[in-house]
Amino acid sequence: MGDKRRIRSVSAYCPGHLSGYFSPVMRSHPSSSGSIGAGIVIREGVSVRVSFSDEPSVCARRFSADGSVLEEFTDAPPLSWLAGKFPCSVRIQTSCTLPIGAGFGLSASALMAAACAINTICGTGLSPREWTALAHEAEILHHTGLGDVAACQGGGRDYRTGAGPGAEIIRYFDVAGPVYAVNFGPLYSPGILGSPDVLERISAAYPGKRPDTPAEFLALSRLFAEESGLLTPSVREVLAECDREGVPASMTMLGNGVFALGKGAREVLSGYGEVFELHMAESGARITEVQR
Repeated sequence: MGDKRRIRSVSAYCPGHLSGYFSPVMRSHPSSSGSIGAGIVIREGVSVRVSFSDEPSVCARRFSADGSVLEEFTDAPPLSWLAGKFPCSVRIQTSCTLPIGAGFGLSASALMAAACAINTICGTGLSPREWTALAHEAEILHHTGLGDVAACQGGGRDYRTGAGPGAEIIRYFDVAGPVYAVNFGPLYSPGILGSPDVLERISAAYPGKRPDTPAEFLALSRLFAEESGLLTPSVREVLAECDREGVPASMTMLGNGVFALGKGAREVLSGYGEVFELHMAESGARITEVQR
């Protein structure tokens, strides 16, 4: 431990995750709970800086393109829980540019990057599978996500065949162009993922099919969005306009927003607010800097 104290801070990054459709799998232990489903791992995720501190703390910030702070949180129970699983006291600082709580998998992204960085600075020696399991457990226990941690272990367009980070994940690297998204504010994930009735309705809407192409992924995601009962009025309005313009689109899960692919997507979404340009990630969480 003494040698590790020479490290001043460790920075890590994890991509985000755009979930198209999913089915909850809840078992007695978090490690085997989560979801099956399909999504796209996106480069636009979360960067984390972890440093030693006498008093544990968390500061989560969202920045604009010019570096201004748009959102700031100092109360992040999943991150605090995660930090408590390691044998050293740390300060966690997270930064992102996408809206928080908007269906971009940023909770999982922050947990994965933090777990990776804390493991390094504490010298714990956990394997990637082990610190990923802790990040996943934090998500499940706090109802902030189900399958995002599992997806963010790697890049590409993911199809999760089982629950938890140890289950098989089929990955396709076939989303060549940008994915565009617009958001109308957060959906409270714990309120949805903590409701047995809502989870039952979501499970009933699950398409139960592997999407072999991006087009099929969009089509199945849209079918799920319509049948799950999760569509908000704002999302429904945008999807109707996308239909009129022939733009494949669906709802961000779980977020009050829309994502779309292909020609005309940016133009259609721009009529409803700020458009976020997203790109498929090639890989998962990793250390980006160690300062001594």
